[in-house]
Amino acid sequence: MERVNKGFISPSAAITIRSHQIRYYKYLDKAPEVGDLVYGMVSRIGHHSSVENASGRIHVIHNGTKAVFVFGNRYAPDHYEGVVPERMKHEVDLLSRSGVVGIVKTKNAMIKDPTRIKILGYVCDSNGAVLNTRSFPSITPKQSQKKEPRASMILVCGTSMNSGKTMAAVACCWALASMGHDVRASKVTGTASLKDILHMNDAGANPYSDFTLLGYPSTYLLPEDEVLSIFNRLDLKYGNNQKNYWVVEFADGINQRETSFLLSSSEVVSRIHKLIFCATDAFGALGGLKILEEEFGLVPDAISGVCSSSPLHVRELQKFTDSPVFNSANLDLNQLATILLPRERHTRTMRRSAA
Repeated sequence: MERVNKGFISPSAAITIRSHQIRYYKYLDKAPEVGDLVYGMVSRIGHHSSVENASGRIHVIHNGTKAVFVFGNRYAPDHYEGVVPERMKHEVDLLSRSGVVGIVKTKNAMIKDPTRIKILGYVCDSNGAVLNTRSFPSITPKQSQKKEPRASMILVCGTSMNSGKTMAAVACCWALASMGHDVRASKVTGTASLKDILHMNDAGANPYSDFTLLGYPSTYLLPEDEVLSIFNRLDLKYGNNQKNYWVVEFADGINQRETSFLLSSSEVVSRIHKLIFCATDAFGALGGLKILEEEFGLVPDAISGVCSSSPLHVRELQKFTDSPVFNSANLDLNQLATILLPRERHTRTMRRSAA
């Protein structure tokens, strides 16, 4: 085994691994697994020219930059679909700024080819065992069973990635925190990225979390029971106090594999207090409303996302749906109180805010 050079970048996809654990690397003819850590060197800059570390800092990378990376799968219609290779490769693709690596399977034609990483070896402990993020979850629920009543869950989902889901979730966090409520926030599915949950924290959510704290660099292609386990473990950790609100985001669109798993689960659906649906445009929102109702039996309590910032999109929407639309770029606290809170709690909260 060889020593990992001091000053290496430890990416946010490996957030559960402490820097003191990363000491050695060794090239092994071992089939990669989701969560395996590797030590590598940038061999060609492509789409990604930076890496996000475990503190949220963005490091600019160059040809020759050495860092730790994590094998994982990615589903991103606006960027890449990437998978963990079946056998070890000498070079792999950087699938996300958070340090997830694999092999690009499909690519959006508007995006550059991926940044390439030369694998120097697996990151190992002093005994030569490969470090895997899934072996080091940083959060552990105190309870093993859910106790009723639970925190009110505000669920945000949408038509696709970049439809404005995180912005809507941030709006919900801000509104609830501004009204004096304790807010927790979680992103249950997707690919590692601290940016989204840090925005929720900035808006008043604390604590904040995602699947990476359970050791997963991403959730794409996980078995259905494992996806549901992630939701339930986060719920057990952050949804126990009935006085709190838990704002939850599901990544990508409602037709995406893991999001569909969750929306088809009666256990997940029964936890929904309010459902916010996001879309980039009015027509997409209307199609999404139809799929939500026909496939999952769900009707959202409000529509938001990118389309909500355009009066013309909102005008188109209002021809076909009575669902309220809130502009996540120009927030109205009274409107959000009406949408998010039960009627009696809304009345008490707004009186207190006015006082």
